[in-house]
Amino acid sequence: MKVEKILFPTDFSEGSFHALPYAVDLAKHYNAKLFIIHVIYDIAQATDSHIPHISADELYKEISAWAQKEMESCCIEGIRGLADVKKQVVRGIPYEEIIKFAGDEKIDMIVMGTYGRKGLERFIFGSTAERVVRRAPCPVMTVRVPRHREKQ
Repeated sequence: MKVEKILFPTDFSEGSFHALPYAVDLAKHYNAKLFIIHVIYDIAQATDSHIPHISADELYKEISAWAQKEMESCCIEGIRGLADVKKQVVRGIPYEEIIKFAGDEKIDMIVMGTYGRKGLERFIFGSTAERVVRRAPCPVMTVRVPRHREKQ
């Protein structure tokens, strides 16, 4: 099996933090380049409508700056020792952007955490991991937080 590029999408949740060591270990094992991305959910794109009374561009600029800082600080310990890491913040619908990124960059494997949404939240947001698994152009490893570590 040839794995040269691994994609780790993060939403900065507990599930993502739990999945990071898997992505890092696989990158070390295969001597692969690790891509870390965060997708800012684009509400206007998802609803195909204009958002009135606020400057959406300014809002997304602030969110992007926050996400970039978060990405730098959250993953610093986890990726220590990896030579080839690329981090990026993108804007769109998360599962679509993850799949697009994987195709564009010719990713060999995606490693991502699952959040485990339930009820109305799952109905509204759906499962990003489930959609990525079904549509990704490469294998996807999903990592759940073990039940004994889930917040009650």
